Parts: sequence; structure tokens; C-alpha cells
Amino acid sequence: MDMKTLKIGDLLIRTPIIQGGMGVGISLSGLASAVANEGGVGVISCAGLGLLYPKLSKDYLTNCILGLKEEIRKARAKTRGVIGVNVMVALSNFSDMIHTAIAEKVDIIFAGAGLPLDLPSYLQKGSKTKLVPIVSSARAAHILCEKWKTNYDYLPDAIVVEGPKAGGHLGYKNNQIDDARFSLEHILPEVITEVQTYETRYQKAIPVIAAGGLTTGEDIYRIMQLGASGVQLGSKFVTTDECDASLAFKQTYLSSSKTDIEIIASPVGLPGRAIVGDFLRKVRAGLTRPKRCAFHCIKTCDYQKSPYCIIMALYNAAKGNFSKGYAFAGANAFLAKKITSVKETMATLKNEFTQAEQRTVETVEHEPAKE
Repeated sequence: MDMKTLKIGDLLIRTPIIQGGMGVGISLSGLASAVANEGGVGVISCAGLGLLYPKLSKDYLTNCILGLKEEIRKARAKTRGVIGVNVMVALSNFSDMIHTAIAEKVDIIFAGAGLPLDLPSYLQKGSKTKLVPIVSSARAAHILCEKWKTNYDYLPDAIVVEGPKAGGHLGYKNNQIDDARFSLEHILPEVITEVQTYETRYQKAIPVIAAGGLTTGEDIYRIMQLGASGVQLGSKFVTTDECDASLAFKQTYLSSSKTDIEIIASPVGLPGRAIVGDFLRKVRAGLTRPKRCAFHCIKTCDYQKSPYCIIMALYNAAKGNFSKGYAFAGANAFLAKKITSVKETMATLKNEFTQAEQRTVETVEHEPAKE
């Protein structure tokens, strides 16, 4: 049996794999369209797009809007598949990015790094864009469903629950990251139970998508056995030909070991998971103070108190300049051994999924019958 298709509203996703949004400049139209062409959901990250399109105008925020339009249009030119946009709630231009994504008729908006409590307010009459918040607890799922239903008579079209093994910014306190009670395997069933109350009450399907540290088809099979309707994978797609990052960025994944991947304190105010290199060692030594802030890209960031500018650090890394930046990565990013195509990556995941399923069937068949 193959992986089941995933339905998000009237969208039919043949392969229930969502490619996680990765900024700055890691998942753009190149990666997103390649994943969409393989039947998954390709996701463009809108973090820092103004840096990637500096010549469109003299204003960073305007360039973010124009850059997002450009990336969505480029993706649409390369695929007829499902395209999403990932928008961090912590971005100071969150509103601009949401308005733009909806105006460009993107299929899905994924919103995390904070609770997007007013997200439905951006929908226009006749909008077809699906709204999918990213949460890290059943409580967060409850708060969102209640607020959206009460204020906008709207429920999420799906929910992504992200465990603490994810790359980048985490919705957990430091002492929760390695606590089994906060593991994806523990929180996923809790979120599903919470969501089911709204599905039953309002007769609306809200698929729950699992994310954070998932790497193999066996991981996908295991987590879908716990009730997930689909999965979101980020790091897995970094080491693909079509990933929009530089070869040097991909190489940091290939040459990393388990001990290189650590939890860091981000200027955003959340813990993050990254591959530690020279730049982060300089940060720890207090050698990287920003002199000014040209972007004010994050609502919570005060450059006078920040040890470095996160948007520049991530941009530099994407371009391969690791003396001035670092790579975010999931807990299992070190397992990547070579660069492959998205097509090959998806085929491998499906094959591993089928093998894991087959092993389970064989185990059940060989178990002695209970008297």
C-alpha cells in the first residue's frame, strides 16, 4: 500500500509530504516547484526576501513584497502542483506577506513562530487560499481554533504540529526540548484529540500534519500510524539539487556530525537548532555585535541587545559565507550523505515507507494467535 493522499479542503495532495519553509533563501521557487511536481506541497519561505531582491526598489519592505510575488510566479511557471508560502508570525512585515500570498492566490499559507490569531481576517471574498497554522501543543491548537471560530467563524484547513527535533526556531523552552513529554510522538496524539472535538462539532475535516526531525520513509510510516494525516520535512530537502541554497550550504549538512547540531539562543527570542561553526563560536565569545539595523525584520528584535543580525547571518549562510553566518538544521540533518534530486528523494521516502509497512504486516502475521 502507498502513502494515503492528503486532503486539505478541496486540495488533493497525492503524496502527503509537505516541504518545510526554510529561510533565508533556502526554499524558494526552485525547491518548491520540484516538490510540487512530485505530488507533495512545495513551500516558499518569505523570510528575508527583500535581501534576495535588492534591486527591485530602494526599500527593503517593498522588495519583500515584490520578491514574494516573483517567487510565487516563478513556481507557478514550473509546476501545476500545490504551492504554499511559509510566513513567520514574528516577522515585522507579517501582514504584507500574508496580503501578498493571498492576492497571488497561493494554495496554502503556513504560519508559525508565534500564534497567527488574526490570520483569517486577511482572507478576501472568494479567496481559495488554505490557512494552516503551525503549533507545538494541544493547548495552542485549542486557543487557535477557539479564537478563529469565535472571531472569524473559520477553522484551520489543517494544522501542523512541530516537535522539538525540528530545525530553526522552536516553540519550546530549553528544558522541554529533550523532555519525552514534549516529544512529537507524545504531543501529536494530544493535538489530534483536541482537533477532533472541532471536527465533530463543526463537521469540518482538519488534517493534522506532523513535523520535526522526520527523515526517512520509516519515520513517516511510524508517525502516520500515530494518526498524522501527513508530514512536513525540511532538512531532508536541503541536500537536493533543486534546493535554492548554495552548494556550500548543502555541504555543511553533508559534513556535519550529530554533535555539531546544537540548540542556540536566537535574537528572535526563541531557541533554535543549528549547525555550530566559526560564526556561532564568535557569537558565544561576544565578538559579533551589530552596529545598526537596516531591516527591523523581527518584531521582537532589538539590535542594541542582539548579539548579531539573524537575517544577515541566515542570508550569508545561504550564499555560502560561513564566516558571517550559520545553517539552521533539524536534529537528524547529519544523516544526509549525498546530494540527490527531489525526484529521487521522494522515491526513496516512498520506498522506505512501503518497506516499513511490509515489515509491520509480516510481524503481525507471524505473531502467535492469542488463546
